[in-house]
Amino acid sequence: LTPAQAMACKLPVLNGETSTVSLMGWGFDPYISSANPYLGAQYAVISSIAKVVGAGGSAEHCWMSFQEFFGHTSSDPERWGSPMSALLGALKAQMNLGIAAIGGKDSMSGTFENIDVPPTLISFAVSTTNTNNVVSTEFKEAGHKVYLLKPNYDENGEPDYESVKHVFHNVEHLIGDGFAYSVWALESGGAAEGLFKMMLGNHIGFELDNDVDKSGLFNACAGGFLVETDMELSGCQCLGTTISDYVLRTDEDDLVMDELQAEWEGKLQSVFPYLTTGSDENLPEIRYDERGKLHASYTVEKPRVLIPVFPGTNCEWDTARAFEKAGAQATIYVIRNRSSEEIEKAADEFAALIRQSQIIALPGGFSGGDEPDGSGKFITAFFRNPKVKAAVTELLDEREGLMCGICNGFQALIKLGLVPYGKIMDTDAHCPTLTFNSIGRHQSMLVRTRIASVKSPWLQFTNVDDVFHVAISHGEGRFVAEPEVMKELILNGQVATQYVDLNDQATCNVRFNPNNSYNAIEGITSADGRIFGKMGHSERSGDGLYQNIPDLKLQETIFKGAVAYFK
Repeated sequence: LTPAQAMACKLPVLNGETSTVSLMGWGFDPYISSANPYLGAQYAVISSIAKVVGAGGSAEHCWMSFQEFFGHTSSDPERWGSPMSALLGALKAQMNLGIAAIGGKDSMSGTFENIDVPPTLISFAVSTTNTNNVVSTEFKEAGHKVYLLKPNYDENGEPDYESVKHVFHNVEHLIGDGFAYSVWALESGGAAEGLFKMMLGNHIGFELDNDVDKSGLFNACAGGFLVETDMELSGCQCLGTTISDYVLRTDEDDLVMDELQAEWEGKLQSVFPYLTTGSDENLPEIRYDERGKLHASYTVEKPRVLIPVFPGTNCEWDTARAFEKAGAQATIYVIRNRSSEEIEKAADEFAALIRQSQIIALPGGFSGGDEPDGSGKFITAFFRNPKVKAAVTELLDEREGLMCGICNGFQALIKLGLVPYGKIMDTDAHCPTLTFNSIGRHQSMLVRTRIASVKSPWLQFTNVDDVFHVAISHGEGRFVAEPEVMKELILNGQVATQYVDLNDQATCNVRFNPNNSYNAIEGITSADGRIFGKMGHSERSGDGLYQNIPDLKLQETIFKGAVAYFK
């Protein structure tokens, strides 16, 4: 729940691992910029760099890009004053900090009749760092001190740039030396906003020291920071101590954070609802402890995995890396569809590749032609091609092969009938399906999923009740099935994985079951377990990822299980 202030992303590499991370932060306050575009642009530059520094980057290894948007000037010299003063402010900040804007975009079309947009100069700062330096914004533990570090400003609101650089330098060293557990770059709400939001993520409260000026906590200060640490810091103000109670404690009262959080989250519910479906009700536990067939009747030294790429597929490289890391040999094949001749040729070549492979993996993405009535239509049409269908049937029925589908691939598997029925068939209204999320929009987050069955060879290195963190990103992930079909799937051990809450309980709560799936189902298998469909992106794994998630456990074992089935 604690908002991230910067983007931290490992650079993609085709082979091996990298610890190099790209960072990006932004800065802009529409109220200050409306009152004084000159100061507003300076603050935007400083704020964008501060967010990069607070995430583990360096102000000395940083560049910027500006996004400018102003009302139409109408050839009026006075109206030119607004963008001119903003650009002068941004230039002053660049010159004093020694950091250049190397790109940008401007527009003077921000006028409708007599209404202008606020004078807008948004600064985006970019940098790089190492995964070991990345710091997130939420409080980590009770008993830590929280310090306020901020630069000096003169009576006109002008920054003292030497002071700004000095604060940046100090925060960089605290992070680089491993002394900063969390860092918040001050925004328009000042230290009060930062303390509140830092408490949200792990429900760790805060006790304010008695000598702190409470009214001053609301003062904005571009380039200021809150730093959580277990060290004693000199030359800056200690605001107080993190505590285990989920309250903001002062010498006058305890502010109950549950109530404040409800106010904060409810602000936009009327226009952007995201907590209105499902309930807190726990669902019955599904478990199937009996393991199925865990090995083919033959061995392959390096199993071959065939990964088709359809229009809209975007997870093929991650999927190939996950399988190769587990010991397989991956082949990525692009399905060309510019003409009927290309599609027919692709079907011939793909069927031939299936006969050379032991595993077919349908990766995630957003397949072309999803609208208006659901995803995966082109993928399913391709697999119903007689040549492709025959090759898939031979792989499954005669060569004991495996298949999996993740996200968009799961949607295709279920519409083909491969899950839960184990064969390509015509499905009808009585078959299970995946439909639109109850919340009515795309969901993108990390979820916790529990192993409910170990029948599948894909899950041979897991145990029932194991819980993993998995990334999801979909608009149609809601698994639905008629009661009798659901009962049969559960009894037969075909419900592989469920969404669970922080207590490892399957739930309808949309925070943890983001699409409101029946029985919190995230993944199912065919009756023999050899075909596995799931919504979560288990392939999105690697060293140094998701560092703001406590007790992180990624689900790489499913690829290891598939490879071991043939070894």
